[in-house]
Amino acid sequence: MTNHILLKTNCKVLFFPGGPTMNLKIACIQLDIVFGDPVSNLNNVTREIEQTMKQHTPDVIILPELWTTGYDLTRLDEIADENGDKTKSFIKDLATSYSVNIIAGSVAKKTDDGVTNTMFVVNREGELIGEYSKLHLFQLMDEHLYLQAGASKGHFTLENIQASGLICYDIRFPEWIRAHTTDGAEILFVVAEWPLPRLEHWRALLLSRAIENQCYVVACNRSGSDPNNVFAGHSMIIDPWGEIIVEAGTEPTTLVGEINLAKVQEVRKQIPIFQDRRPAFYK
Repeated sequence: MTNHILLKTNCKVLFFPGGPTMNLKIACIQLDIVFGDPVSNLNNVTREIEQTMKQHTPDVIILPELWTTGYDLTRLDEIADENGDKTKSFIKDLATSYSVNIIAGSVAKKTDDGVTNTMFVVNREGELIGEYSKLHLFQLMDEHLYLQAGASKGHFTLENIQASGLICYDIRFPEWIRAHTTDGAEILFVVAEWPLPRLEHWRALLLSRAIENQCYVVACNRSGSDPNNVFAGHSMIIDPWGEIIVEAGTEPTTLVGEINLAKVQEVRKQIPIFQDRRPAFYK
């Protein structure tokens, strides 16, 4: 059972000149993943989402990277989800049962071409509205030996808000993230299994991505350990100024915070970096 950290509790639509702006309450479920055991992890997520909905009724739930298997890469042929079908059905059922949007972390998806590290995004109605396979494979953890890289962006529309999904190592590639925010993304949802020895990189990179893109960053990392790594936790929600709204520690927990999308446009008007860009000189 995880602890629950709560920042704000009210979710509402605020009206400003020019149209409505949604306040979203977001819950990051920072799990200790059971290594190589999809059944146990599915059961744990069922319990955690049930508890989170009872206590907090968030608008969005986000899970960490490879939450069904952990980094049991050598057994992916055995334990990966065929076409992601079981995971999609599982998440769709939870989303409709609780009327909640779910950023379903990422899972090992088995295809004819190999296994991908794939995020699924499901809305309140149980519709698959986003799917993204990790573009940048992390050689230090042997991902390139067992996984196939993705080949598309992680852009999707959630509650009429433009958003993008990113997976762990992706945050070290600012040009990849800028490709999403120039397309209109106002929230970056980051899922990860980021190791403890590089905790300060995790924090610095997430803060930088929020500041330079003037957007919200919602990052859900795992906690605990596997046979090869200890993980950092420290899931975070960061605003477009780079200010931390709420941050977890290293232990399993559910981190809850509220964001106001009006702030994205306020910051982008105050310092108009998107207008001042000169991309012709960036090649």
